[in-house]
Amino acid sequence: MFNDIGPLELVTLVVLAVLVFGPEKLPKMIQDVTRTIRKIRDFSESAKADIREELGPEFKDFEFEDLNPKTYLRKQLDNDELGLKEIRNGFDLKKEMADVTDAVHGRESESSASSSSSSSSGSTGGTVDMTKKREKLDQDERPPFDADAT
Repeated sequence: MFNDIGPLELVTLVVLAVLVFGPEKLPKMIQDVTRTIRKIRDFSESAKADIREELGPEFKDFEFEDLNPKTYLRKQLDNDELGLKEIRNGFDLKKEMADVTDAVHGRESESSASSSSSSSSGSTGGTVDMTKKREKLDQDERPPFDADAT
């Protein structure tokens, strides 16, 4: 509840409380505040128990914290019915980026090197050397057409 209050702010609040209420009334004020907080917590817990009782046995595992959308989503995503953990673990971003970088620079990555060595020796392995600069086309020659790019 008070996780964001630092030590300097806490000391400031204590000094301010002593100045406002005085050293004689401060212990009684602290007792009154703690008693009020305790009553509010008891009221809240009894209201939660009444709601659970009214909902019936189907909702015995119902938690009011699940009404918070972040908590609900976190709980549903941790439930691995969709196989999200397997998908997340199967995707290696660093390896994918290394493969793309190798393809751009015209080098063979480890995975494509093993696949091209197992393929026939007559094929180029499906890699394109993007570092070569194409020389000018002849007047009657048409530029290459890539059906996937259109």
